Amino acid sequence: MTESVPARAVKAHDEQRLERSVAATLRVIAAAHAEREAPPVHAARRRLGEVYGATRLARRLERAQRA
Repeated sequence: MTESVPARAVKAHDEQRLERSVAATLRVIAAAHAEREAPPVHAARRRLGEVYGATRLARRLERAQRA
C-alpha cells in the first residue's frame, strides 16, 4: 500500500531538488569557465586556435592553386 503525500509537499521537495541540481550545474559551469580562463590554458587554447586557423588557410590556398 502506498501512502498519500500532499501535493504541496511533493512539489516543495521537487522544487528543492531542482534548485540543488541547478546550483550544482552552475558550479560546474563556473569551474570549467575558470579553468578555461586560467593563463596557461587560455594561452594554449589561443595557440591551438592560431595553428588551426593557419592550417585551414594553407589548405584553402592549396585548393585555390589547384583550381
